[in-house]
Amino acid sequence: MPVDHADPALPRVDTGAPKDRSNRASSGQPIMTTKDLTFAIKSIRFDEDYRPSDNTRITTNFANLARGDNRQENLRNALKMIDNRFNDLADWDNPDGNRYGVELDIISVEMSIGGDASSKSFPMIEILKTGIIDCETDTRIEGIAGNNFSSYVRDYDFSVVLAEYNRGRTAFAAPDGFGTLHGNLFRHFVSSDAYKANFRKPPVICLSVSSSRTYHRTENHHPVLGVEYRQSAFSSTDEYFGKMGLKARYFMPRGSAAPMAFYFTGDLLGDYTNLELIGTISTMESFQKIYRPEIYNANAAAGKCFQPSLKHNDYSSTLIVYDREERSRLAIEQGRFAEENFIKPYQDILAQWSAEYAL
Repeated sequence: MPVDHADPALPRVDTGAPKDRSNRASSGQPIMTTKDLTFAIKSIRFDEDYRPSDNTRITTNFANLARGDNRQENLRNALKMIDNRFNDLADWDNPDGNRYGVELDIISVEMSIGGDASSKSFPMIEILKTGIIDCETDTRIEGIAGNNFSSYVRDYDFSVVLAEYNRGRTAFAAPDGFGTLHGNLFRHFVSSDAYKANFRKPPVICLSVSSSRTYHRTENHHPVLGVEYRQSAFSSTDEYFGKMGLKARYFMPRGSAAPMAFYFTGDLLGDYTNLELIGTISTMESFQKIYRPEIYNANAAAGKCFQPSLKHNDYSSTLIVYDREERSRLAIEQGRFAEENFIKPYQDILAQWSAEYAL
C-alpha cells in the first residue's frame, strides 16, 4: 500500500514515531506505562437466542445476523451451516457426519486507562471463541480464540482517518504511522495477563481475501487447511494486521470455493490441532458464504490464478438475511464514536504510550 507523509490536520494519535523522553520529563507530563492500560474480558454465548448487548458493535458480523424479523431463523441456519461444515471436514471416525457440534462464544474486551477503579472503560475489540463438542465421547474440546475480529479503533482508522487523508488526492495513500496505535493495543492485549488467563493459545483471525489482489495456487497442501495460495504484494488489511504482530497465509480447504486469509503468530500449521483449525474454518467459511457469497458461495471454485470479486454473478444465495450496505454505513458512524469517546479524549497519552511501547 503506498504511504505518503502524514497530514498535520490528522489526529496526532496515528503516529507511532518515538518521542523525546527528556522533553516530556522536563515538562512534567505524566508518562503512562503498560500497567495503566488494563483489560476486562466478558463472554456471551452465540446461539439462536443471542441478542447483541449495548456495547456490541452493530456492524459486527454476528450482531448483524441477530437483528430484524428473521433473527432467530438467521442464527439457527448459520449455526447449522457451521456444524455441517465441521463434520464434512472432520470426516474420520465420523461415518454419519454428525459426531461434532460447534459452540461459539463472543469475547468482548474492554480497556481502561488508569489504575484506579473509577477509570472509564472503552469497548476495544470483539472476537469469537470456538468450542467443539464430541457427541460420541461426550467431551468438550477447547477451540481457537480470534476467528472473527471486530474493533472500534479499526473502524476509526479505515472509515475516518483514511477517508479524511485521501479526500482530494488523486492516488490512494495512508498517513505515516497508520494503524500503529491499534497494532500496539492489540499486541499489548494478547501479551496481557487477562488474555493468558482466559486463552491457552495465541489468536487466529480468519478473513476474506482481498479483492484488490491476485492469488496464485502453490503446490503446498495441508490435510485440513487445504491448498495454499500466495500473492505478490500484501493488501492494506494484511499490512494493518502486520502491525498487530500477525502474519498472513492463504489457504483454500477441501470443498471451499475460494481461499481465506489466516492471520496468526507462531506456526499456523504446527501450533494448532486439526480439530482446532476445523473449528475456525467451519465458522468463518460459513460466515463468509453469508457475507460474501459472490466469492465464497460461488458455483465454481477458485483456479490456479484467482482474483476475488464482489461483482461476480455466478453464485448461490444462502437465503440468510444480511445487510451489507447498512454495515458499510454504520462502520463510519462507529468510527466517529471511537474518535469522540476514545481518540480525542486520550490522544496525547495514547500517542506517548504507543511511542514508548514500540521501543
